[in-house]
Amino acid sequence: MTTHPTIEHHPDVAEMRARFEKATSTPRGQAVEALAFLTGVYLAASPWIAGFHGLTALAVCNLILGIAYALCMGGLGSAYERTHAMAWCAVAIGAFTIISPWLVAGNVDTTRSVWNNVVVGVVALLLGVAMAATGERRAGAARARRGGRATTP
Repeated sequence: MTTHPTIEHHPDVAEMRARFEKATSTPRGQAVEALAFLTGVYLAASPWIAGFHGLTALAVCNLILGIAYALCMGGLGSAYERTHAMAWCAVAIGAFTIISPWLVAGNVDTTRSVWNNVVVGVVALLLGVAMAATGERRAGAARARRGGRATTP
């Protein structure tokens, strides 16, 4: 009977964890993470800051999306290698934030709510893409150093 080592012992996993840790320890990675976290906090509080809290469907939607975005992007600093896919979830949240004034129930697409959600959604989307690209760019550089081929144990 043959036993196979688990994936945790594969040499590429250790390299990937080190690469993602390095990606978030750069000033750029830390700045993107901090700005994204603040964007999530603002999105959650925006109905009360921008003054459309009376539109309860959109206010609740922004509150939920803002909390989810802040948790997605805030968790990247502590365990980036395990939460890298959450950056793509943040991109989806940003995209939904942009179109949410027209999708939620009721007539909530006022000028103030639309401008708020479009601007915050674009910022959230771009920060999510920037965080996802941080790890992808380093992964591409590591593949190029290896000559584009996979390593074997």
